[in-house]
Amino acid sequence: MLDTIPAWRRWPGALLRWLLPPCCALCGMRGEAAVCHGCESAYVAARPRCPVCANPAGELDAALPCGACLAAPPAFDATLAAFDYAAPLDGLVLQLKFGAQLALAPWMALALHREAGRTALPPPELLCPVPLGARRLAGRGYNQALEVARPLARLLGAELAPRLAQRVLETAAQSGVAPGERRRNVRGAFAVADAGLVRGRHVGVVDDVMTSGHTLDELARVLKQAGAARVTNFVFARTPPHRINHE
Repeated sequence: MLDTIPAWRRWPGALLRWLLPPCCALCGMRGEAAVCHGCESAYVAARPRCPVCANPAGELDAALPCGACLAAPPAFDATLAAFDYAAPLDGLVLQLKFGAQLALAPWMALALHREAGRTALPPPELLCPVPLGARRLAGRGYNQALEVARPLARLLGAELAPRLAQRVLETAAQSGVAPGERRRNVRGAFAVADAGLVRGRHVGVVDDVMTSGHTLDELARVLKQAGAARVTNFVFARTPPHRINHE
């Protein structure tokens, strides 16, 4: 409890907060939250989506898989996305991924948890982040998907398995690969470290953004081969279809 912590151990943190007060990542207003209430009210709004791939859908179609998922069903069973990957919220993904703004990760997890509460999706038993390759992890120093998965696992009451999925091939970043080549780029990139942990269970896969969906599809395929009963994606942002060909 806070009262049991000596005052001399509390003052450095209080001094740091006074010298460098937390600010909203979008508008810069001082406050305790990573994104202030005003920006949440202005930019955060739930929208109907395909329950499988989370692409935007009409109000009457949101309960059913979209035409693309019916024509070519992915290996995953469902996708939950908090927002579209569009301005200004796309900047938060970039701040977390490339700017080491790790304080954004708990806020993203909370947004995903709220979105999960609006759906009838069954909660996952196991939660794992999309893994980075060793070279990219060494260069960045952290895995942004794991930073979101840690608080999300606590919120969902799921077991966190940070090393369950392993990237066994160093692949080019999907953002730098032509859309038509992205599926081939990640083929065979993943392995499951412990099939016994997966077998018969509902696995949640966490990532910061979903663009073409090929990375998550490949990882879900490997998890299903290892015996997963169900795979649900939890992504902070979903790139709308009209933007995919321009990235």
